[in-house]
Amino acid sequence: MSTSLVLCILALFSCSVSARPATFLQDFRITWSDSHIRQIEGGKAIQLILDRNSGCGFASKYQYLFGRVSMKIKLVPGDSAGTVTAFYMNSDTNTVRDELDFEFLGNRSGQPYTVQTNIYAHGKGDREQRINLWFDPSADFHTYTILWNHRIIIFSVDDIPIRVYKNNEARGVPYPKFQPMGIYSTLWEADDWATRGGLEKIDWSKAPFYAYYKDFDIEGCQKPGPATCASNPNNWWEGAAYQQLSADQARRYHWVRQNHMIYDYCTDKSRYPVTPPECVAGI
Repeated sequence: MSTSLVLCILALFSCSVSARPATFLQDFRITWSDSHIRQIEGGKAIQLILDRNSGCGFASKYQYLFGRVSMKIKLVPGDSAGTVTAFYMNSDTNTVRDELDFEFLGNRSGQPYTVQTNIYAHGKGDREQRINLWFDPSADFHTYTILWNHRIIIFSVDDIPIRVYKNNEARGVPYPKFQPMGIYSTLWEADDWATRGGLEKIDWSKAPFYAYYKDFDIEGCQKPGPATCASNPNNWWEGAAYQQLSADQARRYHWVRQNHMIYDYCTDKSRYPVTPPECVAGI
């Protein structure tokens, strides 16, 4: 193989795929209230701040079509009722948006922290699931990951799957596979719904509230880029090992669902008298 051909291939790969731990400034930008986001550890970590004046948010500089994104997050400690810390992917479109959500719902001290996941595909959402985390996510950093390919979406906490969403287009269920998505995070007040359905209000005497992020890891097809990137079978996240859960992952996933799930739209007969087709498709 000629040297020029090798260089060409390497250049194409570097343009197609982002695959490195990122510092905040390399891959992210502040979207609102820059006075409430502080870089620490030389930009390798950041602090988000919520007070009476404002929350804050940041987003990736680029959008990605398939891949894996993860961040280590240390959530708001103590009495965090009414606060929401979010980490999600969004296509930044309106009526037909695609979105993959982690939302961490604050709590009264001593209660478990709840994480809500949701999926929007072709503008349709209302697919909420909630679990109570089995550890204190404000005591230390934990890794939250979204894996997204043509066949499956997996939400994980410390490499333990907590949510699986398969491509069930054959059953008429929309699946997000056409629109690239950016990576977003926010810390904001939502005491009208976040804690016990809005019964627990935010206690501003405990403000300011802090959340911390570090170890930003993006491995995906950056857009704009070569049109073949999204369908390239050489991208590791499209490999057979990532199109379904392994036996160990399945065991852990069922453990989470049986012991820590507190809400699943699939079993909410008041909202869905007829079970949504993706809910009976199996794992």
